[in-house]
Amino acid sequence: QVQLVESGGGLVQAGGSLRLSCAASGRTVATYFMGWFRQAPGKEREFVAALRWSGTVTYYADSVKGRVTISRDIAKNTVFLQMNRLKPEDTAVYYCAASERFSDSAPGMDYWGKGTLVTVSP
Repeated sequence: QVQLVESGGGLVQAGGSLRLSCAASGRTVATYFMGWFRQAPGKEREFVAALRWSGTVTYYADSVKGRVTISRDIAKNTVFLQMNRLKPEDTAVYYCAASERFSDSAPGMDYWGKGTLVTVSP
C-alpha cells in the first residue's frame, strides 16, 4: 500500500500563494500517477492537477490552469502543488492521491492522504 501525508495548508488572503506538499511512503510510487484533488464544503471532490513520477507531462483542471503548478521530487517521494493568485473559491480541503493508472476523477484514485485545509479570505 501507499501512504500519503499532505502539508502546507493554511489561511491566505485572495491573491496570495501557498505551496502544498505530499510525502509518499515508498519508492513504489515512482511508477504511479500522483494527483491533487480538493473538496469544498457542500461540494464533491474535484480534480486539480496530476503528473506521472517519470516524465514531464502534467495535467490541470481548467479552473486552476495558469495559477497552479504541480511538481515532484522523485528522490524524496514528494509531490508539490504551488498555488498562486488564490481566490476565495479555492477554499477547500486539498487531498493528495495516487493511482496506478491516470485518472482525473476521485473514484479512479487508489490511495488518499487525509487532506490539508486551504482557506482563502476575500
